[in-house]
This record gives sequence, C-alpha cells and structure tokens, in this order.
Amino acid sequence: MAQTIGNPLSWAARNLGAAGRHLGAATEQLGGDDSSAMPRTRKLEIADIGHALRAGWRDFLAGRTDVMFLVLVYPTAGLVLMGVALHMQLLPLLLPLVLGFALLGPVAAVGLYEMSRRREAGQSASWLDGLGVVRHPRFGAVLVLGGYLSALFVGWMIAAHTIYGWTLGPAAPTSIPGFLRDVATTPAGWIMAIAGTLVGFCFALAALAISVVSFPLLLARDVGVPVAVATSVRLLRDNPRVVLSWGALIGGALVLGALPLLLGLVVVLPVLGHASWHFYRRAVE
Repeated sequence: MAQTIGNPLSWAARNLGAAGRHLGAATEQLGGDDSSAMPRTRKLEIADIGHALRAGWRDFLAGRTDVMFLVLVYPTAGLVLMGVALHMQLLPLLLPLVLGFALLGPVAAVGLYEMSRRREAGQSASWLDGLGVVRHPRFGAVLVLGGYLSALFVGWMIAAHTIYGWTLGPAAPTSIPGFLRDVATTPAGWIMAIAGTLVGFCFALAALAISVVSFPLLLARDVGVPVAVATSVRLLRDNPRVVLSWGALIGGALVLGALPLLLGLVVVLPVLGHASWHFYRRAVE
C-alpha cells in the first residue's frame, strides 16, 4: 500500500474559513478605520530603498545585541518546523515551508519597528522596549493583521501540498536523492516546480500588498486594520515598480538568510525589520 503524506494540513484547511470569520469580527471591533483619517502616500523612487536599507543598517549597528536577541525566536521556530516536517515525512513541503516562512517576517519584526520608532523619537530602544510593543494601544490590531498573514502561510502550505499530490504524489518520497532526481528530471517534477513558483508568487504578492507598510502604520498612527491594509494596497498600486522591488529584495534576503539552517536570519531579519520602518517613513506622509 502506498504511503501517503499524512499531516495536519487537512485539519487546518477545514478550520481556515472559521478562523477568517473570527478575524474579520475582531477587525471590526478594533476600529480606528475612519476614512477621514486615511494616510496619504508619497511617490517613491528606487533611491528610497537604498535610504531605508542604510538607515536600517545604522539602527542595527546601534543595538546589535538587543535586536539579535529579539529575533532569535524566529529562526528557532523555523528550525523546529523544519524538524517536524522531516520527522513527519513531509519532505516535499520542506522548501515551501522555508519560502513560506518569509510571509511571517513582518510579524516577527514588530518589535524592531517599535525600536526604530523609539530611536527616531530620541527614546530608549533596548530589546525590552521592543518587547514593550505588547502594551501598545493597537497591539490587538497588530495581532489581527498577523492572523491574516498566518492564514496566508497556512493557505500556501495547503496549496503546496495539493500541487505535490497532483504531480509527484500522493506517495511520500522514499529518499531525499530520489525526490530531488524526480523534481529535476521528470515532467511531473517540472510541472510541480513551475506551478509551485507561480502559486507561491501569488501568495507572496498578497502578503506584500497587505503588509508593506501596515504594521509600522499601526504603531505610528491612530488607525485600524482596514485603513492600514488599504494604505498598503494603495502604496503598491501607486508605486508598483518600487514596492515590488522592495518586496523582491526582502524575499531574496530572507531566503538567503534561511539557507544556512535559518541562522542567517539572526542578522538579516533585524536589518530588514529596521529598514522596513524607514521605508514606511519614506512612503507615508
């Protein structure tokens, strides 16, 4: 009897709709979405990306020990998930897991946004101050937005599992070399790689659209989730070249940082997190 990929993703699929309804209700309760308070976005240039990266690097150098400690949980959680995937014989989902984990990067960087905000205001900016973001008046809205990105992550994993089942599955690979050979040398493997890339791009674009400036905006302004998300989407619509370039840079850097067992993220994530705050400051009046 063929061994199929048994996993909790089918359970997640059944509950994803219910979770979305609960998040929607929570969003309405977290208010602050008066259209009269809609932030104004600026016209961006590619040079703004360089400015944000340089400012993010300066923030990182100003508190390397603090920020590296603050984000250590992110690669640690990723390593745990990778270990679980291997133990559960979910080898085909290992690469989608590593790539999809980048969707949660804005959530992991919330403390860094707070540190950059405080440093810009001339206040203390230690890792304790970063963790103090949980006392922020709109931290509940941050959690709701983080729930949206988590739903996208789960959706991407379900899609990756489905694509594998339609191509090389449903039986689990018998070995890592055999799986890599099938991906590289068989038509079904090529279809899986192409379909996975296209679908993954759609998920990444959705995550970028709703989060490019929404998390920093929630910390900086008295707005709710709907206004923060609408501002992010409008920024992408009005500045597609710059925002897509920014998203590609972040995605590429996170993937490169993830290659050595996610340990590179201890440096990459703080720099990108601080830079994302400064990108927001360039993008929103």
